[in-house]
Amino acid sequence: MPGKSSVSNARTYQEIGAFWDEHDATEFGEQTEVEFEVNITSQRRYYPLDSHLSLRIREIAKERGISEETLLNLWVQEKISQAAKSE
Repeated sequence: MPGKSSVSNARTYQEIGAFWDEHDATEFGEQTEVEFEVNITSQRRYYPLDSHLSLRIREIAKERGISEETLLNLWVQEKISQAAKSE
């Protein structure tokens, strides 16, 4: 995402979303000129996962008190770090 949002000073779509979750457009006066670009390319990738693995991931994430997404991202980051060390 080039540049940043002029009102929120956000640099990512997630930051913009978080900003507008907490604010209302009426807080910013009569700003009527609007210019924006939309990049519809997904920032996420989806991979098929065996149903038994998915169930086990759900159980482990629940035990740790984190989301399945967070658990998977942590594990994948660990593996990438390990692979980079062995190169």
